[in-house]
Amino acid sequence: MTVESLNYIIALPEIFLLCMACAILVIDVFLRQEQRNTSYVLSQLTLLATFVLVLAGRTDQRLLAFNDMFVQDALADTLKLFIIAIIFVVFVYSREYLRERNIFKGEFYVLGLFAVLGMMLMVSAVNMLLLYLGLELLSLCLYAMVAFNRDDGDASEAAMKYFVLGAIASGMLLYGMSILYGLSGSLDIAVVATTAAGAPNIGLVFALVFIVVALSFKLGAVPFHMWLPDVYQGSPTTVTSFISTAPKIAGFAMIMRLLVEGLGGLQGDWQMMLVILSVLSMALGNIIAIAQTNIKRMLAYSTISHVGFILLGILAGNAQGYASAMFYTLAYAIMTLGGFGIVLYMSRAGFEGDQLDDFRGLNQRSPWFAFMMLILMFSMAGVPPTVGFWAKLAVLGAVIDIDMVWLAVVAVAFSIIGLFYYLRIVKLMYFDEAADAQPLECGRDMQLALSTNGLAILVLGIYPAGLMSLCVGAFT
Repeated sequence: MTVESLNYIIALPEIFLLCMACAILVIDVFLRQEQRNTSYVLSQLTLLATFVLVLAGRTDQRLLAFNDMFVQDALADTLKLFIIAIIFVVFVYSREYLRERNIFKGEFYVLGLFAVLGMMLMVSAVNMLLLYLGLELLSLCLYAMVAFNRDDGDASEAAMKYFVLGAIASGMLLYGMSILYGLSGSLDIAVVATTAAGAPNIGLVFALVFIVVALSFKLGAVPFHMWLPDVYQGSPTTVTSFISTAPKIAGFAMIMRLLVEGLGGLQGDWQMMLVILSVLSMALGNIIAIAQTNIKRMLAYSTISHVGFILLGILAGNAQGYASAMFYTLAYAIMTLGGFGIVLYMSRAGFEGDQLDDFRGLNQRSPWFAFMMLILMFSMAGVPPTVGFWAKLAVLGAVIDIDMVWLAVVAVAFSIIGLFYYLRIVKLMYFDEAADAQPLECGRDMQLALSTNGLAILVLGIYPAGLMSLCVGAFT
C-alpha cells in the first residue's frame, strides 16, 4: 500500500473528529464537576469544525481512499453534513436535561462524537470490513449511552435488551458478509457487485437474507422491531433523541452501499423482501401507536411506520426511488429531532414530561412551542404544507412509477390511520385544560434551536425543491 493509495486528505474530517474526540476524553479527566461545560463547548466546536471540513471538501466526483475502502461522493458528503448538524442540535437539547439529573458528564459527549465517527465511516465505506467497523463503533457507543444514567433501572434494562438483540443482528450481518466474501473472494463492495451481477447463485440469495434481516433490525422494520419501543422508552430522553435521528441516516447509507451498490444484481430478490417489510412496518407501527400513552413509545412505533415509507422508495429500485427515500430519511430525522426536543423542553428535574397527558393545555403554558409541536405532528402525519407531506408524496410517486399502485394505496390507508395519534397530541395541547398552568422555561440556546427546528419543517414544506435537488444530485 503506497502513500498515494491512502489519499488521506479525503478522510480529513474523520481524522480530525477522531483526534478531537480522543483529546476531549483526556481533557475531561482533569476537569472538576463545575467545569463540565468545557467538554460540551469543545464537542460543539469539534462538530462545527468537522462540518466545515466536509463542506469545504465537497466534490461532484467519486474519489477513493485507503486502497479503495473509503469513498467520497455526493451521497456521502450530503449525509455527513446532515448527521453532524443533527447531532449538534441534539447536544444543544441535551445540556439542561443532563445537568438537572446530575449526569452532565464529558463521557456523554465523547461517546456522541465517537458515534458520529462511526456513522461517517458507514456513510463512506465501500468495503464490507470498514462498513462493519463503522457500524460496531456506532452500536457500542449507543449501548453505553442508553445505560448512561446508571441509577435508572429502566435504562439499564433497555441497554441490556439493545445489546443482546444488537449483537444477534450484527452476527447475522457478519455471517452474510462472510458468505459474500467466500463467493466473491473480496471484501470490496464493487467486486461483490460484479459477482452478484453474474450467473444466479443460491449462496448469494442465502447471504442476502441474512443481510436484509440485519439491516431491518438496525432500521427497526417489522418483524425485527422488538427492541425499538423498549429502548426508546427506557433510555434517557436525550439519548432517545440521539438514537432516533442521525443513526437512521447512517442506516439508509448502509442500505445504499450494501443492497444497491453491492447486491444490485439481486434487485428482484431484495425488492420483494422490502415490499413485505414495508407493509408490515406501516401496518404494525401505525396501529399499535394508537394504544400508547407514553409519547416516547408512541414515537417509537411512529418510527417503525416511517421506516416502512423509507423502504417504499428503496424498493422502487431506481434513482428517483433512492432520491425520494433519502429525502424522506432526512425529513424524518429533522421531524423526530424536533419532536423529542419538545419532550426535553417540557421535562425538568424529577419530571420526564413523556406522558401524553403531560401535553394537556400546552398552548396555555407555552403558545409558541405548542405551535412548533403542531407543525411537527402535522409533518409526521403528512399534512401540507409541511415537509412530511412532500416526503410521503415522493415515495408514493416512486412506487406508482414502477406500477405498484396497490402498494401506494396500502401506504395511504395506513397513513390515514396514523393521523389519529398525531392529531391526538394537537387536541391535548389546544383543547384540554392544563393540570399545571406554570409557564415553561428553558435556555436561550434551546429556544433558538427548537424554533429553528420547527420552522425548518415549515420552510422545507413550502420550498421542498432545495432539499429534493440535493437528494437527486446524490444519485445522478
